[in-house]
Order: sequence, then C-alpha cells, then structure tokens
Amino acid sequence: MSTEALQSDSTAQAAIELRVVESLADVAQADWDALVGPAHPFVSHGFLSALEATDCLEPQGWYSQHILATQGDQLVGAMPLYLRDNSYGEFVFDWSWAEAFERAGGQYYPKLVNAVPFSPVAGPRVLTRTPEVGSAIVEYAQQLTEKNDLSSLHLLFLPPSEAETLAETHQTQTRTGVQYQWFNPGYADFDDFLARLTSRKRKEIRRERKKAQEADLELVTLAGTGIAPSHWDAYYEFYCATFYRKWGSPRLTRAFFDELVARLGDRVLLELALDAGRPVAGAFLVRGEDTLFGRHWGAIEDYKFLHFELCYYRPLDFCIANKIARFDAGAQGEHKLGRGFVPVMTASSHYLPHPSFSRAVADFLRRERAAVADYFRDCASRTAFNEESRDAALAAAQAFAESGLQSHSGAGVENKAESESETATGAESGGSLSDVGDRMPITRARP
Repeated sequence: MSTEALQSDSTAQAAIELRVVESLADVAQADWDALVGPAHPFVSHGFLSALEATDCLEPQGWYSQHILATQGDQLVGAMPLYLRDNSYGEFVFDWSWAEAFERAGGQYYPKLVNAVPFSPVAGPRVLTRTPEVGSAIVEYAQQLTEKNDLSSLHLLFLPPSEAETLAETHQTQTRTGVQYQWFNPGYADFDDFLARLTSRKRKEIRRERKKAQEADLELVTLAGTGIAPSHWDAYYEFYCATFYRKWGSPRLTRAFFDELVARLGDRVLLELALDAGRPVAGAFLVRGEDTLFGRHWGAIEDYKFLHFELCYYRPLDFCIANKIARFDAGAQGEHKLGRGFVPVMTASSHYLPHPSFSRAVADFLRRERAAVADYFRDCASRTAFNEESRDAALAAAQAFAESGLQSHSGAGVENKAESESETATGAESGGSLSDVGDRMPITRARP
C-alpha cells in the first residue's frame, strides 16, 4: 500500500507518514483511543471496530478507508473515513445533491464520508493532539477525493468551530442544522429540574410520567454485562420492528450489541419495560464521560407515554443522579423543546472538487444557513424554561458547543493564519502534502 510522507516542522525527528487502512483491526486500540479520550465513545476504537466486526457496514454501503498519521512508530492522528455508495445512515441529507450532479452528467457515488455510521452524534472527526497534523489529514482526504475521481468529501457532525476553520483553510463548505439536547447545570433531582420550567410544562411532564407509571410495568436500567442475552434478544426484536415499520431493513446486527458490550462494558445501557418479567419496550443508550447518548427505541405493544418515559425522563433521572452534564437523545424531534431540551447548532463540512457543482451547492447552502439560523432563533424562543431560567439554559448549550465537542486534547484542525505567526514549519503551513502521484491509496474497489 502506498503512503505519503510529510515533514511536520523544522524540529521534527521523523516525518509524518499518511496512509489508508481498510479495517480498525489493523490499528491498536490503545493507540487509537489515546487520540479520542473517554468523552466521545462513538469515535472510539471499540464502537467503530464493533460495527466492522459484526457485518453492519459493508451490506449498508460503508467501506472503511481510515486515514492514519504516524510519526516513527507513534500514531499521531487519524480520521474515521468511509467510501460510500449511497447516503443512508448519514443524517445530513444530500440526496438532492446527488440527483442534481447526476442529472448534469456526473457520478455522485462513490463519495468519501468522515462520520460515525448510523449516528448523528457531534464530536471530533479529525483525531489528533496536534492541529498541524489535523490539517494534513484533511488535505490528504481531499487528495484522495481528487485523485480517485470521487464527487465529494463530507465531514459530518464535527464541532462548529472546526467547520468554520476548515471553510477558511481547506475550501470546504459548511452546512448547519439544529438538534435538541438537554443540559444539567447541577440539578439536585428531577423536581429541581422541573422547577426551572413554566408551570404548564411542569404539569404536562408530571402527567405524562404518571400515565406511563399507570401501565404497571417494571422499569429497569441495565448496564454492560448486567444486560442478559435474553434482554438483547428482546430489544433487537423491538429495534427491528421499528426499522421495518419506518425505514426498511435494520442497520445494526444482533451480534453488534454483544460485541459492543464486550468492548465498551458499562458504558452501554439499556432501559427496559417489563410486563410480568417479559420485555415489552426498550431504549438503547451509550454513556460518555460527560454525556449520555440515546440511540434507538422500540416496543411490541403501545403504552401511553412509555416512549417519553424510557427515552427522555428516565435518562434525565440517570444524568441527574450521576452528575452527567448533557443528554443527547438523537436527531430531530421538535417536541423535545417542550420537555426541557434546548436547540443546539450542528455543522458539517463538504468538499466538492467540481467547480460548477461546488458553486451551485455554495449558493444553496448560503440560503439554507440563513433559514436554519432563523429556525434556531425560533426554537430558542419556544423552550419549556421559565423566564428566569431560559437564558442560562441556552448559554449552557452554547458553551458546550464551543468546547465540549472537541477531542480531549483540544486539537483538531489548525487555523493556518494562526499557525504561520506561532509555528515555524519545514513544509507549507498546515502540513501540505507533496506531489501525490496519479492515484491515491483507496484500497477498496469502487462500488
């Protein structure tokens, strides 16, 4: 497999080597996770490699093409990257882009996507302790796109500040969106949280919780190896039923959940509702260092407000009891605003080498960003918080968006203007690649 070398700075003892691998089985878990830290389980070696090991990816059109940056024997940077032959499971919807590009005579697929498969979870996408290395990785991904005649490169759900930097330094285009998340400033208990809401919203939530409890179900929170195989069997039935009803074939295999527990342990949670010991509904969650992530829900019977109880209110109880700062319950769901969630801006970066296509998308994104900003302001005016608490709740969300989504080292991609004034480099600022030849090392055949 070919590689490219880059001298990172004038004092470096070894060149930085960039290469592509098609499986995380080729990367030591400790080396990869040292770039991530405990706050972001969805870009951990355990989560991503569990998807690969249990046949979740290639049947859905995700072909691993991870970029590694090494200096000597040390892994100093990485990017989880996939060659894609469709856009399912990305949650940044570009079907209309694909249609327009192909209508004009182009071939939109395959494309390259830097993302967490099936997971609209924001966090670091360029994994490194050194911003200069991050810039080199992004440039390398752009070279992969161009030299392999691919339509585009997409970095999905990265920190908004990094999307802004990439637009300035790597000619990417920024797409924004809105999600709804819950933040914990240190609530003493659930009633303390409710006290910050308007009287009407407090009454509605209490009514919903009471109705869910009237079903006389046993509600339990299980973690890690405390989740029995029979629990996963039941939950997987719920999960598949939901997918068949709404979206078609399920994305995750039954084996994935066993593998994930083996790799992440007690960070994997399951909220279950039991009727005389028989599971009838469940919600799957993953715990990070300061965030609880809600992923999938399903049920085989309909119980009034049970969805809200398992997917929102019990996880909020868990966050409060365990002093977890944030609850990310998944994409979409404007109804969350009425249940103590606040709007949060998301960002993605897109690199489109074809000039006319890039101009057309840029025009679309300018108009879309303005509409998204208006929608965000509207959502911020419609939260469930009372006047005394609303500003603090929105400020907490903004603060987390600015700092909490970064990797544990605080590094990602560099601002070249800042680098030029602060760092002496042996190569062009940002760690630019030298001539890469006719083709780059995409190791999968094009789908």
